[in-house]
Amino acid sequence: MSRTIDYGNLMHRAMRSLIQEVLERVAADGLPGDHHFFITFDTMHPDVEIADWLSDRYPGEMTVVIQHWFDNLDVTSEGFTISLNFGDNPETLYIPYDAIKTFVDPSVEFGLRFETQEETGTGEPDAEEAPMDEMVEPSDDDGGEGRKEAEVVSLDKFRK
Repeated sequence: MSRTIDYGNLMHRAMRSLIQEVLERVAADGLPGDHHFFITFDTMHPDVEIADWLSDRYPGEMTVVIQHWFDNLDVTSEGFTISLNFGDNPETLYIPYDAIKTFVDPSVEFGLRFETQEETGTGEPDAEEAPMDEMVEPSDDDGGEGRKEAEVVSLDKFRK
């Protein structure tokens, strides 16, 4: 058996640490400038803690926005707790880093997408940096419950 460096797992841990560090800074100093986050997570992850009505409404995944109103952001090495407002109804959520599927800061066109490797045998999720034009955000016309496929448009043919 040959020994190899598990770059996928190392990248996974590094990207989760990046999210932790960003959230720690926000917890300490607030959101700087126009920064805000879209965080999509697996609502069925065994360590996720959300209200029953939220898990009923979002049985597979949910995207939360950390922008104008949030409270009680508590960041640990395993995940974070935050209170968010859902239609004038504050709810506390606990989201472990391992449940995160995407982390996006559209103000600076930064995004991370975590994909699971089905057939690799490692069982460890793989992290990759995703361009913003590949990220899919909930649309207003569907109430945020469904997702539409992203349309990627190349601007190269319009350049002179």
